[in-house]
Amino acid sequence: MSEARARIVAADKAHLWHPYTPMDRWLAETDPLVIVRARGARLFDADGKSYLDGNSSWWVAALGHNHPRIVAALHRQADAFCHVSMAGTTHEPAARLGEELCAVAPPGMERVFFSDDGSTAVEVALKMSLQLWRNAGARDKCRFVALDAAYHGDTLAATNLGGVEVFRRPFAGVMLECIHVPVPAPAPGAPNDPYARAFTTMEALIAERAHEIAAIIVEPRLQGASGMRVYDAELLRRVRAACDRHQVLMIADEVFTGYGRTGPMWSCSAAGVVPDILCTAKGFTAGVLPMAATLTTARIFDGFRGAPERAFWHGHSFCGNPLGAAVAREVLAVFREEEVLERAVPKAHRIAEAFQALADIPGVHAPPARGMVGAVDLAADAGYLGERGWRAYAEARRLGAYLRPMGDVVYIAPPLNIDDGELDELLDIVRRSILHALG
Repeated sequence: MSEARARIVAADKAHLWHPYTPMDRWLAETDPLVIVRARGARLFDADGKSYLDGNSSWWVAALGHNHPRIVAALHRQADAFCHVSMAGTTHEPAARLGEELCAVAPPGMERVFFSDDGSTAVEVALKMSLQLWRNAGARDKCRFVALDAAYHGDTLAATNLGGVEVFRRPFAGVMLECIHVPVPAPAPGAPNDPYARAFTTMEALIAERAHEIAAIIVEPRLQGASGMRVYDAELLRRVRAACDRHQVLMIADEVFTGYGRTGPMWSCSAAGVVPDILCTAKGFTAGVLPMAATLTTARIFDGFRGAPERAFWHGHSFCGNPLGAAVAREVLAVFREEEVLERAVPKAHRIAEAFQALADIPGVHAPPARGMVGAVDLAADAGYLGERGWRAYAEARRLGAYLRPMGDVVYIAPPLNIDDGELDELLDIVRRSILHALG
């Protein structure tokens, strides 16, 4: 270990607290990965080795690392001004971003509220839902419905929505009542049956308890942190119809599923569904800066007009940050001009074929791939604390790929514009790493 690398590791272990990390394991790690540079689909460590970034650094680097156009946009905006508040002011990056974002959003999404990450985008959606009904005099509509094994963020309210038990357990019952709809464990050969039962239960809940439900929240067509589990678009349409019948809001958490990750720009659009509120982050700034947005319909916005006490009294100092807004605008421009969604289609087919082939390996359960996401469960239960996935991780690292697992779930969610040769290399490493983990 070089002296410079050793200093970084020593400072880290003396002072940092890592996210989603058992710290005893981290402190005992004798050879941690120290990244010094990133470009495209690759990370470069302090020892000069490169690694394919198999999960886009927690799903954010949708266009790879340090895309030159996005970095240039950041520099241009920094030369003009880095930040002003949006309290009584506005600026071109935020205003134009709102206009351009609504232009590509599902029809009817007309208003944008900026925040700083996926969790706070969801938090904004929850507070909007609660206050909307209170402004309308329906104070009893204060509960939410979510699927079990869902993940909607890490702020306290968003954590209570989540259904990943190991994440939620320390905070259960503190605030924000959420009704969790159980999703049975998936069965090989019938991946959608458990979700059909779950969505039938959700429809019944909406009908029976509409007087107390403010909103339902879903990850459209793909539950990410639960193990990349997929469900049919028809189920999303059924819940949208139930919400319409019983005056319950529908929140689409597109923090992970949006921006082309599951194929189309928005996963709910593939189902022909328009939510009342849509949350986006991660790919929104392509991993360059922390920024998010919550989009709503005119109906939601109009519910906050009138007397001052009806206003949405929420925000933060960096709301609509000009640097983030300039970057997010350039991300949309790259999507348009470099035909990112169209060019990702054949890459998604390669991922689907590769992961379908992995399902033939004894001990591997592979749900259908969706868009630029492929996953396998090495224990058939998506156990978040499992160890097999970490054995695959260690082997992948040795072979030159960063494949941080979710317990026993090994998955890829690479940049949408990953080079075809690099994608083939990544898929080969995934297969070899899984065989190693099971052997």
